[in-house]
Amino acid sequence: MHAQSDAPAVTNVAVLGAGSWGSALAALIARHGHRTVLWGRDAAAIAMIDQGQHNTRYLPDIALPDTLRATTDLTAALDGADLVLVVVPSHAFADTLRALAPHRPAAAGVAWATKGFEPGSGRFLHEVAAEVLGDGVPLAVVTGPSFAKEVAIGLPTALTVHSDTPEFAQTVADVLHGPSFRAYTGDDMLGAELGGAMKNVLAVATGVADGMQLGLNARAGLITRGLNEMLRLNRALGGRPETLMGLAGLGDLVLTCTGDLSRNRRLGLALGQGQGIDEAVRAIGQVVESVQTADEVMRLARRHDVELPIAEAVHSVLHGEITPGEGLRQLMAREQKAEYPSALLG
Repeated sequence: MHAQSDAPAVTNVAVLGAGSWGSALAALIARHGHRTVLWGRDAAAIAMIDQGQHNTRYLPDIALPDTLRATTDLTAALDGADLVLVVVPSHAFADTLRALAPHRPAAAGVAWATKGFEPGSGRFLHEVAAEVLGDGVPLAVVTGPSFAKEVAIGLPTALTVHSDTPEFAQTVADVLHGPSFRAYTGDDMLGAELGGAMKNVLAVATGVADGMQLGLNARAGLITRGLNEMLRLNRALGGRPETLMGLAGLGDLVLTCTGDLSRNRRLGLALGQGQGIDEAVRAIGQVVESVQTADEVMRLARRHDVELPIAEAVHSVLHGEITPGEGLRQLMAREQKAEYPSALLG
């Protein structure tokens, strides 16, 4: 049973970003009885969602609830909102926050289901949000193993909401939680965001291995050693290991590395089958976060002197410095060592 909370009831939710994940979350929230407005920039797509209840580009053939409203007017979307949920790619995150800031109702907290880092700086998104929105605005990250299509059609899903403000984490979780959707809470925003970003890089590695037909043993090994890399970097940055052993880390990692709905896995599959990166990204047709996230992960690793051989190999492959086959040979040639140094989980 879902524990009852003292968090205030939220009845007006603005979801910013009308891609597949934004549309799926808006549909979920609307089905839970909240007045939900979805904002996006593409006027034709927004009109189709508002009038026809379909997002024909990102969620074709999936009916959205007729109570869901959609608009291209950001001010109208935010009017009266109790909660703002930002669901845009990481490269658009800061600009979206700057656009919403002047129109955010004073009592509305801001959550996001965006995964990645700020391009160029490598900053975590909670750092960007705190800077743009200022003190006193409750912030939360929504993350975990979730394909938009499955959420949109109502298949069972579990996510986690992390916030420095426990009451706000509970508020966001209450909005998301429902008959087919479990929402947990936590207070490790850094660890949760690291897991959500870094798993995209590791999904490229498993996709490459599968594209090269290296077998299920190789896939399992890459997932497990990838988790090891996540834990090492997380520890250096001050995150908690249990965060990455849960939905925000292991759960999201397994889903993204094994599920063919993952854009990052599909990129790896294409590279492993010999396609060039530009061709592969064009064929996927949506933002593939791992391409820029690999840069930010390696920047953080070098800054904190953390060794990440799998992530580094992916980074080199994505930049055309080595072939997937060369990356594999480098990983297999590494020296033998203990699986987990005693200090890793300390």
